[in-house]
Amino acid sequence: MNASHNPGQMPLRAEGAGARPARLTVGVVGTGRVGPALAAALQLAGHQPVAASGVSDASRRRAAELLPGVPLVEPDQVLARAELVLLTVPDDALPGLVAGLAETGAVRPGQLLVHTSGRHGTGVLDPARRAGALPLALHPAMTFTGTSVDVQRLVGCSFGVTAPDELRMAAEALVIEMGGEPEWIEESARPLYHAGLAIGANHLVTLVAQSMELLRAAGVTEPGRMLGPLLGAALDNALRSGDAALTGPVARGDAGTVAAHLDELRKHSPQAVASYLAMARATADRALANGMLKPELAEPLLDVLADGGER
Repeated sequence: MNASHNPGQMPLRAEGAGARPARLTVGVVGTGRVGPALAAALQLAGHQPVAASGVSDASRRRAAELLPGVPLVEPDQVLARAELVLLTVPDDALPGLVAGLAETGAVRPGQLLVHTSGRHGTGVLDPARRAGALPLALHPAMTFTGTSVDVQRLVGCSFGVTAPDELRMAAEALVIEMGGEPEWIEESARPLYHAGLAIGANHLVTLVAQSMELLRAAGVTEPGRMLGPLLGAALDNALRSGDAALTGPVARGDAGTVAAHLDELRKHSPQAVASYLAMARATADRALANGMLKPELAEPLLDVLADGGER
């Protein structure tokens, strides 16, 4: 049974030990880094990509690589051809896209509309829901390259899932079919959930890039090779032990070392001073709260951080 013939819920069929979605035609609106990878993963699970839309040359190349033979058409035509539509556009563009598709009559009753925004739940799909669409929010907690490697990375990847109660089983089944692990996120918690991921992943890239620049300036010829084992161990320890994994001069309360760091940063990389101070203050607060940083050592350290190490 097609999704369009069953507006109350996504069709399921029993296979083996569990239920899985019936085979669906799939469309992608927004062929950035995420959409083509998800559509390719759904294709591996037996679904059929039938249409996609993309504007930039890079988007068209990604679609050609990951979804060969799938025609590129306008967004309304994607919805006309597909039972399951992936809306994979930037967060800020999503509300306008949904409203426009609903206003122009592109949304069909019983059609599954899936967005991949971490920030938004299903509320952003309300205009389409009022037109009869079935709304799902499936956010892969993964960084994407826009290449075929992304499909492999979906295996074991957690997805933040938000959906109406009657569609929860179908949403989780789709995630499992893509190789992912569904994690239920309440509608009201989506922005907080997304902030947590952004702090961990996006800020990590910035910190690593800054670290590599400083090491190059210090004469290290292969900063990536030097950082790889260190950062790998630090990440593993942090995931296992949280704040107990803290090491380094801030956690130890070495105020003189921190002041020396700030002196050198001002000479060689003044743009890194603000981020160093922000992270050092946050680290000191956490180390002090969990008892790693002794109060008698915290005072001189916090004095250094308060005045930015100016001496």
